[in-house]
Amino acid sequence: MSEVKRVKIKVRTPSCVYVGELVIPPMRKRVSDVLNEDSNLFINLSDVVINGDERAEFIALNKNMIVSITEL
Repeated sequence: MSEVKRVKIKVRTPSCVYVGELVIPPMRKRVSDVLNEDSNLFINLSDVVINGDERAEFIALNKNMIVSITEL
């Protein structure tokens, strides 16, 4: 059985920049697989830094608000 993969990403929205860890489930391989899932309207990030100074353990971002994503 495949393991869960954790990927550090930077997400830009119209108002903020988030840097955090995205969990990619075993049945998926890439960040784009998670983004293209129609069943989920949000992506979940953990250990998040918001705009370079604020921190959060967890955040759920509406995929419709995402301008860009960069894998770090």
